[in-house]
Amino acid sequence: MHSSHQIILAPSILAGDHADLKSSLKEIEAAGLRWVHLDIMDGHFVPNLTFGPQTIKAMRSASTLFFDVHLMLDNPDKFVDAFIDAGAEQVTIHVEPDYPVAATLQHIRERGCKCGVVLNPDTPAEAAKPYLEACDIVLLMTVQPGFGGQSFREDVLPKMETLAQWRGELGLSYRLEVDGGVDLKTASACTSRGVDTLVAGTAFFKAADRKAFSAAVTA
Repeated sequence: MHSSHQIILAPSILAGDHADLKSSLKEIEAAGLRWVHLDIMDGHFVPNLTFGPQTIKAMRSASTLFFDVHLMLDNPDKFVDAFIDAGAEQVTIHVEPDYPVAATLQHIRERGCKCGVVLNPDTPAEAAKPYLEACDIVLLMTVQPGFGGQSFREDVLPKMETLAQWRGELGLSYRLEVDGGVDLKTASACTSRGVDTLVAGTAFFKAADRKAFSAAVTA
């Protein structure tokens, strides 16, 4: 069940200072972390708007962090190129909207970028199964996507176990990522079920000692 990957914490820039995203990137680097999670929302698939490729490009020139870009869009296939051109190093796409998921994953990979699928809390694990061999990562939402600061959905824990089990049974090596309500307590509940990549927004940026929080989460 446990992952062969080192545990990674990817703070969500959504919880950072939107008037000074550069300083938020520096805070992530100062905590000794290597990834940043970038939530892209279109106001359709999720009831919120964030930022587009231009903002990613501006952040890219200010940081050497690994850009983990999560597209919460109705038609991600139309936008993957723009985000890859802007500096995304990994692009994850939801399985729920109606668009060619497999072809989009293949295209992201052909562009030399890592790729993966995302499942909302109520979407069953089976929805990811057709795509697992094409994935570098599978992201499970542990809140309903759209807004930060929500409570962790414990009913997603069995789904983590399933995806971790399939990873072993199928001989695959995708990372297993969770996003939503991740703090010290919920992080250990996830990693004990095979999760190796944790997105934390509010808990990271509001931590009194971000370095200590990061160390504790990834221990």
